[in-house]
Amino acid sequence: MLRNTTVRWGGVAQFFHWTIVVLIITQFTLALTAENLHGLKKLAVLATHKSIGITILMLALLRVLWRFNNPTPPLPATLKPYERFLAHFTHTALYLLIFITPLTGWIMSSARGFPVSWFNQFQLPDLVAKNRPLYDFMVDTHETLAWTLAGIATLHLLAALKHHFVMKDTVLRRMLPFTKTP
Repeated sequence: MLRNTTVRWGGVAQFFHWTIVVLIITQFTLALTAENLHGLKKLAVLATHKSIGITILMLALLRVLWRFNNPTPPLPATLKPYERFLAHFTHTALYLLIFITPLTGWIMSSARGFPVSWFNQFQLPDLVAKNRPLYDFMVDTHETLAWTLAGIATLHLLAALKHHFVMKDTVLRRMLPFTKTP
């Protein structure tokens, strides 16, 4: 089933979700790897990091467009009001961070005068003019946003595991491919 239903996320939503998850994990791996490199090796790793960041940004845009045109499975009726608030808050924060973090990286590269290309297929326009103070600010901003994304994603994962192992509901299974949701 490609489309979402009232009891399950569809294949398209699952594809966007899990692809973005894998790409974000890849981004952290590349960023941490780049810290220990120098010269051309570092530039190559950072070029891949930028390309994946742009890919995440585009997938996030497509995911939001898909979500607007498909119903989302409701939260379980058993959730307390504060749990509903936290679920909505973390989902909103994740969406915002998935958009803002790559944009800050793009701004950072533009401000430093480093071009952003997508896997060497085409170069994206600079978002700002070369500006060293803005670059320095965006380095800190990008890193802070990335670690904030990691923290909120971890909370999201822990909540999914709680739903599965403690609450024993279908919240996790309905986002997993190749599973059935009663």
